[in-house]
Amino acid sequence: MKMAKKGKEKNTLNKAKHSKLMNRKKNKLKKDKELRAERLKVIVKKMNDQNKSENE
Repeated sequence: MKMAKKGKEKNTLNKAKHSKLMNRKKNKLKKDKELRAERLKVIVKKMNDQNKSENE
């Protein structure tokens, strides 16, 4: 029968750091995606307004 480990647990710090970094990366990607969508909406709206003014 094995005895329980003494001292601090092996991987908890690395796992915590990894989770933090991955969450930061996911948040950044999500923010970039939203920014791109907003810019695209502005461009599309501008083009639609321009086309309407040309057609009138």
